[in-house]
Amino acid sequence: MAFLTLDKVTHHYFSSTGYTKALDNISFSVKEGEFVALLGPSGCGKSTVLSIISGIMKQTAGNVFLEQKPITESKMAIGYMLQQDYLFPWKTIENNVLLGPAINRTLTSETKETAQELLEEVGLPGVADKYPSSLSGGMRQRAALVRTLINDPKILLLDEPFSALDYQTKLKLEDLVSKLLKTYQKTAVLVTHDIGEAIAMSDRIIVMDANPGTIASVFDVPIELRDEQPFLVRRHPKYQLLFDRIWNELDQKDTHVTSSQEVQTDERE
Repeated sequence: MAFLTLDKVTHHYFSSTGYTKALDNISFSVKEGEFVALLGPSGCGKSTVLSIISGIMKQTAGNVFLEQKPITESKMAIGYMLQQDYLFPWKTIENNVLLGPAINRTLTSETKETAQELLEEVGLPGVADKYPSSLSGGMRQRAALVRTLINDPKILLLDEPFSALDYQTKLKLEDLVSKLLKTYQKTAVLVTHDIGEAIAMSDRIIVMDANPGTIASVFDVPIELRDEQPFLVRRHPKYQLLFDRIWNELDQKDTHVTSSQEVQTDERE
C-alpha cells in the first residue's frame, strides 16, 4: 500500500505577463520505508515536487496523499533538508537542533537527551554549546540532519543536501544519512542531479524531463546495490551497468546532469 502518492500533479508559476508550466501530470507512489530519488536537469521541477509534498506550495492541479489522506488534512511530521544548513548563527548548535520542539512547545528534558544522543550518533560529540561558525560545512549539515530528525518525521525530503560540500565529505554524509534512515526506518525522497548519488542512496530512481517537468522513466536499483553502503555501491559491477542505462536515457534527451564519475562523464560528452 502506498505511503505517499502524487496523482496527476501539475503546477504553473504565474506572472504579470503569463505563466510557466513547471510540472505536467506527475504521478508516482512511494512505499513506507522506501528511498526514492528524483533525478534530472536543473529546471525540470524536482524541487517544486518537494515543495508540493511538504505543503509549502499548493499544486495547480492534481492530488497528493499521505497514507491515503489528502496532504492538506495530514498531521504527519515531514522533515525537509535543504542544500544549505540554514543554522541560526546566533544560536548554539543545541538550540538550533531543538528549534522545532521549542516552536511546537514540545521541548522536554527527554528531547534534549535525544538531541545529545543524535549529535553523538552523527559524529558531533561535544558541540552542543558551540556556534555554527566554529563548525565545518559537513559538520553543520550533520547538525541540520539532527534538527530534521529530532521531530521524528515520518517522511524526509532531501533537496540536494550534499551539493555544496566537497566530494569526500559528500560521500561520508551519504553513508551517514543512508544508515540513519535505514536504522529509523524512514521514508525519503531525494532530489539530485547526480546520477551516482541517486544510484548509491536510493531504492528507485525517477528520471524527470524538463520544459515542462514530466516523468521520463523509472529505474529500480538492484537489491545488491540497495544492500550496500553508498560508498561501496560505486565499486559494484551492477553500479556501472545502471549508471550507463540512466546516462543513455538522459543523453538521448540532451539533458545535463552531473556525476561523481567525472572522467566517465567527460568521455561521454
